Amino acid sequence: MAGSSNDHQNSMKPVSVSLHVALLPVLDELSKECDKKTILMLKDAFTKTEKQVPGFTQEFLNGLLQKEVPGEINFTESLLRMSGRDSPEFALQHKEPEFIKLSDRARLLKQILSRIPDEMHDRPRFLQTIKDIASAIKDLLDAVNDVFKRYSSRTNRRALDNQKKEFVKCSKNFSDTLKIYFRDGQEVRVYASANRLIQQANAILMVFKSTSPD
Repeated sequence: MAGSSNDHQNSMKPVSVSLHVALLPVLDELSKECDKKTILMLKDAFTKTEKQVPGFTQEFLNGLLQKEVPGEINFTESLLRMSGRDSPEFALQHKEPEFIKLSDRARLLKQILSRIPDEMHDRPRFLQTIKDIASAIKDLLDAVNDVFKRYSSRTNRRALDNQKKEFVKCSKNFSDTLKIYFRDGQEVRVYASANRLIQQANAILMVFKSTSPD
């Protein structure tokens, strides 16, 4: 039983968006021109390192950009722009309608959040985007509750409920960050907070992906 609980706790750790949305797709493209065995070794090395040292990929890519084009690219902003893309890592295998709705609503929330850098400087559009984000958060939580009904195991329900609470907490932090932004205009904090919210949306998908309905 303890092992099962540990498995669920591990599954709730957010999967790296930097790895699965930014780095691995680039390596996949390189495999068309470079030695495939070498690319596979690189992918395996980065994946293992990210598991052992969460956040490594983001620090690596950020450091690489700052070395090659110092001050020209904000990695936090770039990551947010990319985070709306689909990744097989976050795809649910369950085909029941509730799971499909959950996937669709998580995807929509991530796509709306990824538009923030393009809409921040148009106040009316940005205010509408904020409303869209709030609506998408509510819709995602409703979808989580619908899928939650399929689970009766205490261990599964605890893991799912814990991840839902983390998502709600992150949503509130995002709202607080927006309030601060309208006072001080610090965009990067909003980008970072939106990235964390996307991480939590992905974590919800991952915990459902790693468990089966009872």
